[in-house]
Amino acid sequence: MDLLALADFNLVARHGGFGRAARAAGRPKATLSRRVAELESSLDLRLFERGARALKLTQEGRALFERTGALLTELDEAAAAIASGGESPRGKLRISAPLLFSQTAMGKLAARFALRCPEVRLEVTTEDRTVDMVEEGYDLVIRVNPDPDESLVGRIFLRDRLVIVASPELKRPRDYLAVPAVMRGAGDQLTTWEVTVPTGRSRIAVDPVLRLSSLVMVRDAVRAGVGAARLPVSLVSHDLAAGTLVHWGNVDGPEIALWTLYPSRRLLSARVSAFLDFMKEAFPMGTPDELAAYIGR
Repeated sequence: MDLLALADFNLVARHGGFGRAARAAGRPKATLSRRVAELESSLDLRLFERGARALKLTQEGRALFERTGALLTELDEAAAAIASGGESPRGKLRISAPLLFSQTAMGKLAARFALRCPEVRLEVTTEDRTVDMVEEGYDLVIRVNPDPDESLVGRIFLRDRLVIVASPELKRPRDYLAVPAVMRGAGDQLTTWEVTVPTGRSRIAVDPVLRLSSLVMVRDAVRAGVGAARLPVSLVSHDLAAGTLVHWGNVDGPEIALWTLYPSRRLLSARVSAFLDFMKEAFPMGTPDELAAYIGR
């Protein structure tokens, strides 16, 4: 495949037309049209639907654009870095991060990273769904306990665990009596919590009295005394130390692991490497206490 023709195709697709692409690049419109036509011929595919007034990507054209745009950008950055004698992080960095981590830490992290790497244009999207990195154009994602994915590589940068907490005014009920509970969302249908306490293991029956979509809202409701809840220890450690919440036990089950992930087949750009190193510096041990300390600053 002709990389120059592919670059011209991406230029036209990004600007939405031959005329706009030609003006942006300072190149003849006829040259761009010819190079795209040659690419279509070599691939035996129509990449654009050419109307009287509009140019629209075909399904095959959009797939090619989404899969090659980031790679061409990385090649340009690598060439520029070599030419300048170093690899300074620059360009756009798109990250998808989960809601709780974004609410408690990502704003401060993003600001510190922007000050450290002023030539990087950081864009963070907050959502708990599993995004398609290639299709949606993300350079890096932060995920909680992700499922195995052969197309992604990465590492754990933080670990956390769930604990049962309540207001000091809410007394823990006797065995077999249900405690009023604040649950996260409608999907949490548990009727008992399995917990570990100093004397062993026990069960706490729960009566959901409130359902909230955000763990920050759940914590605030627990502070108000409406019920007990399962929450990450990093989110409530300051309350536990201050005595505004009390600890009823650790939740049995796997730990919470936060991962930074990026496509395994993509060149690791300087801006992604810089962000990975930055996160390692922010959380060198990756413990819940480090995240709690960061939240409390």
